[in-house]
Amino acid sequence: MKTALTPRIALLLVLPPLLWAGNAVVGRALVGSVPPLALNALRWWLALALLAPLAWRLWHTRAAVAARWAHLALLGLVGVGSYNALQYLAVQTSTPLNVTLIAASGPLFMMLVGALLHGERPQARQFAGAALSLAGVALVLARGSAQVLRELHLVPGDLYMLVATASWAVYSWMLARPPDSMRGDARPHWNWAEFLGVQMLFGSLWATLGAAGEALLEPAPIRWSAGVAAALLYVAVGPSLIAYRCWGIGVATVGPAVAAFFTNLTPLFAALLSAALLGEWPAWYHGVAFVLIAAGIAVSSLPRR
Repeated sequence: MKTALTPRIALLLVLPPLLWAGNAVVGRALVGSVPPLALNALRWWLALALLAPLAWRLWHTRAAVAARWAHLALLGLVGVGSYNALQYLAVQTSTPLNVTLIAASGPLFMMLVGALLHGERPQARQFAGAALSLAGVALVLARGSAQVLRELHLVPGDLYMLVATASWAVYSWMLARPPDSMRGDARPHWNWAEFLGVQMLFGSLWATLGAAGEALLEPAPIRWSAGVAAALLYVAVGPSLIAYRCWGIGVATVGPAVAAFFTNLTPLFAALLSAALLGEWPAWYHGVAFVLIAAGIAVSSLPRR
């Protein structure tokens, strides 16, 4: 049952886009040092190792995992194994401008997946919220100039990000609308760490298959350094453990359609992080965009009349 958006849930839903913005910056910085699919596999195996002390009871629920392997494998594929792999692939050929603009279509994909697969009809307030949020995102990406948007050119990385955004929408709805085997008394008695751990386990297997294929088709060495190790630790802890935990709570509380609007904060945070790294102050359009995105979140979370 979805509940109203509270300040606590809003804070939990703000953390993932902040951490994912950092993930985009780090992923771009590692281009040329770590192959994208190898980075994805290393990230999730390290995250799983860090989570293992909290999720060790999974070893004693092997029968429950085996009985639900198809659902868990799909959940691990769309949410862990593919989304970030596609994002890392996207930044190899696409610009941060194109990638974040395409990712900003997340609320629309959420509404589309909800309507097609779960019979959740979008409301007028959700369309209005999507329009406000996308306007804010476009303002940031355009740097306050329409000329920048008119000069966009699509590349293969843009297609990767489009598929990634659709994959994330499917993952979020799977969290909100699990099958009968994952509901009520039929659901295994997993705590949050164990449920996230089983997703990571299947997702890491998918990620490893992707990395193996990458190594066979386009072999490239990993150029290890202290910076690469620090970046890997960040993507394993922040955008993985913390962000996925917060996202799971938020989606379960307010539903994926409302939670999706918070992802539009990612390009705004990315712009601010980039500005901080470059020593530049935020421009006027950052503030206006924040107001538009916040307004979109507020409108989309209004109670149904």
